[in-house]
Amino acid sequence: MAEFALPANSKIGVGETYKAAAGTKNIKTFKVYRWTPDDGKKPSVDTYEVDMDSCGPMVLDALIKIKNEIDSSLTFRRSCREGVCGSCAMNIDGTNTLACTKFISEMKGDIRIYPLPHMPVVRDLVPDLNVPYAQLASIEPWMKSSTQPPTRERLQSPEERAKLDGLWECILCFCCSTSCPSYWWSGERYLGPAVLLQAYRWIADSRDDAIGERLDQLEDPFRLYRCHTIMNCTKTCPKSLNPAKAIAEIKKMMLERTI
Repeated sequence: MAEFALPANSKIGVGETYKAAAGTKNIKTFKVYRWTPDDGKKPSVDTYEVDMDSCGPMVLDALIKIKNEIDSSLTFRRSCREGVCGSCAMNIDGTNTLACTKFISEMKGDIRIYPLPHMPVVRDLVPDLNVPYAQLASIEPWMKSSTQPPTRERLQSPEERAKLDGLWECILCFCCSTSCPSYWWSGERYLGPAVLLQAYRWIADSRDDAIGERLDQLEDPFRLYRCHTIMNCTKTCPKSLNPAKAIAEIKKMMLERTI
């Protein structure tokens, strides 16, 4: 008889509860995933009651308040607080998004906060992004040109520049890739929506003359073609980009060069 076992740290227990001070009237409860490799314990969910009268409007404001005033051991990434750096990407109430741009008022009831799904966890809300960053490096995300560098900038027409809209805005938060079932199952071979969008950003750039080389690198049953147009990536993107469309454009270019 076959025996199946859950991966390590799949079972999440009930952690500590931190009550708000007596007399606090405007309370919001946050249930936050906690795990550290230091103590050998299973992951748990800690409960924090936060006084919203002294808290900012975003989920990141609440996390900072928890760390500063309630539990300094809580660990998470953050930087710009403007939706630009992608550092504070996490799963909030079941959706991958940025904590710094997610309004607390948009959610009813207790707010559940977990790290990006299907990624190894370094600690608490911090995922290990070594694999997606290595995949990003593999597509060589920089301009390639065989011509002599000009004395000034490389020019584009307004029409050529417009082709990059919806691509250059990607902040590499990896909300899209970690919401993709194909990336969950084949993450070490399938590049995922974020990296493929970055690949198309350079393929679509009129100043880059390595289109053939870039397409050759993607011509693989797994690197590109594991995308099944589920559209989770487009739905979850906090910058309202469309990685699925970028992937479709690459597939179309692959087909066109064989005709």
